[in-house]
Amino acid sequence: MIEKECFTTIETHYNSQLPFVAYRKPNEGFVKAILQKDDAIYTVNDFTERGFVFSPFDSKKDTILFPLEQSKTISCEYIISSEISNISKLKRKKEASNNSENEQEQHIKLVEQGIKAINEGRFEKVVLSRVEGVPISEENPIEIFQNLLENYSTAFVYLWYHPEIGLWLGATPETLLKIEGQRFKTMSLAGTKKYDDAIEKPWGTKEIDEQQIVTDYIVNNLKDIVRDINVTTPKTIKAGELLHLQSKISGVLKSEHLKLVVETLHPTPAICGLPKIETKSFILYNETYNREFYTGFLGELNIKTSKSRNTNRRNVENNAYSTVKITSELFVNLRCMQIKNQQAFIYVGGGITKDSNPELEWEETVNKTQTMLRVLLN
Repeated sequence: MIEKECFTTIETHYNSQLPFVAYRKPNEGFVKAILQKDDAIYTVNDFTERGFVFSPFDSKKDTILFPLEQSKTISCEYIISSEISNISKLKRKKEASNNSENEQEQHIKLVEQGIKAINEGRFEKVVLSRVEGVPISEENPIEIFQNLLENYSTAFVYLWYHPEIGLWLGATPETLLKIEGQRFKTMSLAGTKKYDDAIEKPWGTKEIDEQQIVTDYIVNNLKDIVRDINVTTPKTIKAGELLHLQSKISGVLKSEHLKLVVETLHPTPAICGLPKIETKSFILYNETYNREFYTGFLGELNIKTSKSRNTNRRNVENNAYSTVKITSELFVNLRCMQIKNQQAFIYVGGGITKDSNPELEWEETVNKTQTMLRVLLN
């Protein structure tokens, strides 16, 4: 399908108030959309289902499913246009947050509570967040989605809608997991600082420790269900105008029970804390709002993929011999917004450790809002 026709089809589906998701994976040149044929709410039971999933932060709540058997799938090549991207940057609604002093005081107080709990030995790290409402002149999610595509080529960019649940968009840099056959991949992503034209700058003890906590947790909790675990040395990656520390983790699954893997990983210390039960309880009790799908996960579940055994495209005969594998690829829902009532609600947070500075943690959340703010048009 050609690009214009693809987006027209998505917009028509949205105007018909039918559920859908449109998305592009990191560093890929194709936009894919799964268009549900009815407005029913389907949920995941045991992760053997096939389709696109959207799961909230609170794992006790339902994971929403757009099932393949109840949906139409379309895709189109998407070429980033530098001209459109430049126009988008010139038409930003605003560059800086207009946070009130009360919002700042509330978040700083929340961070201080987190640090106090850490010093009391209740947990080692906790991720605390807030939501910021930004007025927008009109709700045009297709246009905002295109701006996200233009500006964040290395992120998982998505537009998700269900008339009974809501409208969400995002550009997340973090993979929860990727499973192809029995091969397993995930990442440890933590630590944040603002990009200032230089990637390789020294990290502080707080950020290094924070990222190591996440890595250790993932490895220790996967060892019973994944063999041949390999962990890369942490490296700095750029996500929009922010930098993070990332380690890649891979291995081979010992069983095909995807539900067990998801339950082991979600929520990770990168978006909840450590230990999981104590920090999740602290978050649900002390944060003054409902995270909903922020810091949940989303992506493809049990999709059949075909790969040719022959890399020579000219050899058509050998290309007929291909392998079919079942692939699941899920992403943590970071750098996201929810649109409703002519407002964009932007969700941001940060990891808190014993070395955290409450004022700097506030500034980190302000920096993170720019990922979404820069794509909102006048």
